[in-house]
Amino acid sequence: MTKSSASDTEVATAGALAGAAVVRALYGRELSRIDKGAGDFATAADVEAEKAILAVIRAARPDDAVLGEEGGQQGTAGARRQWLVDPLCGTLNYAVGTMLVAVNVALRDGAAAVADPFSGEVFFTDGERARVRHDGSGDALLTPSSATRLVDVNLDPPFPNAPGFRAVDLLAHPEFVARFRPRVVSTTLALAWVAAGKRAAYVTDGGGFSDSVHFAAGIALCRAAGCVVTGIDGGPPEKAGRGLVVAADEETQALLMSMTGGRAR
Repeated sequence: MTKSSASDTEVATAGALAGAAVVRALYGRELSRIDKGAGDFATAADVEAEKAILAVIRAARPDDAVLGEEGGQQGTAGARRQWLVDPLCGTLNYAVGTMLVAVNVALRDGAAAVADPFSGEVFFTDGERARVRHDGSGDALLTPSSATRLVDVNLDPPFPNAPGFRAVDLLAHPEFVARFRPRVVSTTLALAWVAAGKRAAYVTDGGGFSDSVHFAAGIALCRAAGCVVTGIDGGPPEKAGRGLVVAADEETQALLMSMTGGRAR
């Protein structure tokens, strides 16, 4: 793949698939761990998958900068174009043999891709439309839907909006129990699932989502697919500490806002 022959969408997709191939190949092996502190860690699969992704990006876009989950900032400081790479989202799942992980590659404010190493699916967007491809088959448009009533809730720290908002409290809200069924996937693969109609919504606390290697690709997918993307207060999620709510439609977002104390969009 050369710079002249590949679109940004193709680069993002190829990068995500390259990382996914590494993650799949190393699954089930005894892997060394790299301690990041506070209970967080990376495995050799995270590191090797990121190398594979960077090789794709460097070959196709040698002048672009990259921010990687494992390697940090690389390339020219202040570069106009920057790729955000999370080579293995769901490391703890992966380390204990759970096949719920994602490989995320996004060009800031541009193309993005999320690969599921074990289903063979890659979800991608050019910034305007979102599609899915399964094991090299034809592309299909992503169509959000709240029909499943499944809402994925991230229960991991940090909790910057506590005690006003805690995700665990949402699970006990009478209206939530009446309307939805909670799921905890523990990976941003759940964002791609909202875009694809496999989840009605996704809710997490935290902030800094516009610069997040974890969330950039999933948010780009959901926006291109037509999902409603806000903070837990109904405002823009890009502002620090506002959390994130991604809903398949306006009605679902409004219901969740009524439970979190935020305003519907």
